[in-house]
Amino acid sequence: MTSASPENPQSTQPVPSGEAPLRRTPLHLRHRALGARMAPFAGYDLPIQYPDGIIAEHLHVRAAAGLFDVSHMGQAWLAGPDHETTARALEALVPADLLGLAPGQQRYGLLLNAQGGIRDDLMVARPADAMAAGRLFLVVNAACKEQDWLYIAGAMPGDVTLEVEDRALLALQGPQAAAVMARFAPDAVELRFMEVTATQVAGVDVRVSRSGYTGEDGFEISVANDDAGALWDLLLTAPEVKPAGLGARDSLRLEAGLCLYGHDINQETSPVEAALTWSIARRRRADMDFPGAIRITEEIAGGPLRKRVGLLPEGRAPVREGAQIFDEGGELIGEVTSGGFGPSVGAPVAMGYVVSDFAKPGARVQVALRGRRVPAAVTPMPFTPHRYRR
Repeated sequence: MTSASPENPQSTQPVPSGEAPLRRTPLHLRHRALGARMAPFAGYDLPIQYPDGIIAEHLHVRAAAGLFDVSHMGQAWLAGPDHETTARALEALVPADLLGLAPGQQRYGLLLNAQGGIRDDLMVARPADAMAAGRLFLVVNAACKEQDWLYIAGAMPGDVTLEVEDRALLALQGPQAAAVMARFAPDAVELRFMEVTATQVAGVDVRVSRSGYTGEDGFEISVANDDAGALWDLLLTAPEVKPAGLGARDSLRLEAGLCLYGHDINQETSPVEAALTWSIARRRRADMDFPGAIRITEEIAGGPLRKRVGLLPEGRAPVREGAQIFDEGGELIGEVTSGGFGPSVGAPVAMGYVVSDFAKPGARVQVALRGRRVPAAVTPMPFTPHRYRR
């Protein structure tokens, strides 16, 4: 059993009687020292914002580079005798083309239930190192990770095992992230979007992917817990880098049109409804060998009853999750799943689900806001252009 301490990711803080204690990442004390406002998220005590505030952090990421602590995410390895065996085992649960993953590549995937709903979304990477043949690296959402691990482990054949890791995860995001990494890990800068490598940062062993959840160029860095603090400190010495909390992470991903699990996608949502059909490989659609394949292929062919869309409400007041969406005649046609003010857009932005007849760019709708209805337009996403290094 791991002992509790302020720097240990399994350590806890006092909570009211009857509530589960909050877990802490290895960087908890550093967040406190930087003046972060902390709040519970997915069972962890995490930084929501630092003294500069969410809007300043958001804009700094768009202009330079922000550093996020995402150590609450789940990390694990799937290990089998060879790549084909391991990839096919996970393909039984995920409709992405994992068999076709080249060494050093990462792919977005959806963990599906038997009805074609989304249990979680995840990243799957194949290491470039030939010594890691037969292994896939998984990153899943914090709120789902215990259930994910049980589900995945229980579905694997006897020659494929799940090895859960306890490591920190840092995300360096923004147009100047590459310039920062060039000083500390030059080989990582050679990566393109959704490529991965094992390398060192100032002598510290890390695993790096060129990815993130802000719509910007950037890197996610998996590092041993004991080395996380030193790496965080080192990256913050770069003049381009400022710490950023979960508030900015949420506004950035919303502007980028990216789904947040438990809000924009869940166990009832299909990939087609969620506009994530692109994550289902052509081979997988033809073979129909993944959970919920009948529902999903029928929706691909005939269209779903509802679709996820972007919304631009008029005025300055943001609409929030749960707000009802109406047509111009007052009929209920959907619901907002994420909404807020887009600092880079300079206006409110939202996404939600509407009846498919209204899921056309330019369609006029109304959204509930504080007892009234404000006009809004259905719009393509992302709200701000993605700037990945292709």
